[in-house]
Amino acid sequence: MSVKVCKFGGTSMADGNVIKRVKAITDDDEERKFVVVSAPGKRYSGDIKVTDMLYECHKKLMSEGSLGDSFAAVRDRFTSIVKELGLDFDIKSVLDETERRIERECSEDFTASRGEYLSARITAKALGAEFVDAEDVIFFKEDGSLDSARTYKAVDDAVCKCARAVLPGFYGKGADGKVKTFSRGGSDISGAVVARAVNASVYENWTDVSGFLACDPRIVDNPKRIKRISYKELRELSYMGANVLHSDSIFPVRKANIPIVIKNTFRPEDEGTEILPSSRYTPLGNVVTGVAGKKNFTVIFIEKSHMNSEIGFIGKVLCAVAAEGVSVEHIPSGIDTMSLVIESCQLTDSKLGKITEDIKESVNPDLIRIIENIALIATVGHGMSSSVGTSARLFNAIAAADVNIKMIDQGSSEMNIIVGVKNDDYEKCISAIYSEFFR
Repeated sequence: MSVKVCKFGGTSMADGNVIKRVKAITDDDEERKFVVVSAPGKRYSGDIKVTDMLYECHKKLMSEGSLGDSFAAVRDRFTSIVKELGLDFDIKSVLDETERRIERECSEDFTASRGEYLSARITAKALGAEFVDAEDVIFFKEDGSLDSARTYKAVDDAVCKCARAVLPGFYGKGADGKVKTFSRGGSDISGAVVARAVNASVYENWTDVSGFLACDPRIVDNPKRIKRISYKELRELSYMGANVLHSDSIFPVRKANIPIVIKNTFRPEDEGTEILPSSRYTPLGNVVTGVAGKKNFTVIFIEKSHMNSEIGFIGKVLCAVAAEGVSVEHIPSGIDTMSLVIESCQLTDSKLGKITEDIKESVNPDLIRIIENIALIATVGHGMSSSVGTSARLFNAIAAADVNIKMIDQGSSEMNIIVGVKNDDYEKCISAIYSEFFR
């Protein structure tokens, strides 16, 4: 029998009544044997996610030496979930031990991981499944990367003997033997790791939307749902801000050609979005698959005559940036010019000043200029490379919306075109692009 791995996100775990939906979904298909869960998310607008509560607990622990009453809100949340589920489960003892261990470990990663841990303990009980702690089966190397070979074997060994298993997402064990977390939203990665380990037929990612949308619904009313998308397209869109799925969750399943399906916990009958490897992907005929973007980038514009003939020029510039621990998103260039596009949150005034001075000293540019408050917008689609006039349509639509393009960068795959505009023009630009290709 083929096996499906299901990951349920924060809203899907928000309270006991929602977890009953999780049980109904997994009971509905006997192939849904292995479940990965996040910490409980918001129950309503203005509510606080459990993970955010736990980060506050760690701050309290660091500043005062104990949790004090900061853990009370976490305790109340999980006690309420158990009550809503009507479970015969000694949650008080589990919470007491969790609180003691948080104070003993005194680690931000460990504290943050307890939302997933407690969520998985309760869900396993509700589903009548085995609880498998991620701390025992997911391992990181000394450099912080996933120890894939060891992890896949440990996960498979642990769950293969279970009729059904529930694992907490978001964390594993570091090379130092202590709990280590993935980046925020990393439960998506955990689900993909489990799917790869058991060679699942499909990785179902259950959230609060019926699939991947072609555009941000906060900008465009009722954007179209994407029925089918490739791994490459998804990674481009996820990286640029379309946050239904963590962009790094693609890597474990891609190597095994395991498809991902985005499904809605609250509307399980909806078709969702299928995410496929290139070998199994057939475009549906759309020129553009989706549009996504981010605000708040800084551009360092550099100009120097005969830059192209100066050996090592780009390397010297990048070394100046790397020396300050800053990563570069894009490097559009011309024969005598280049631009470094950097997320503004990485740049303090002192870092930006130091980078600028180091660039001046190392390459002696004719001109260096800083452009702030830039938004990047990516238009993505496999059909773009084979469709004549796509760029013209894109730029004409932006011009018709009276938006000035500050920067253009096209990927070598010809699957995406990225434009830089002022932050103030971000929403207007996305709306114009969406209207051109989808309406």
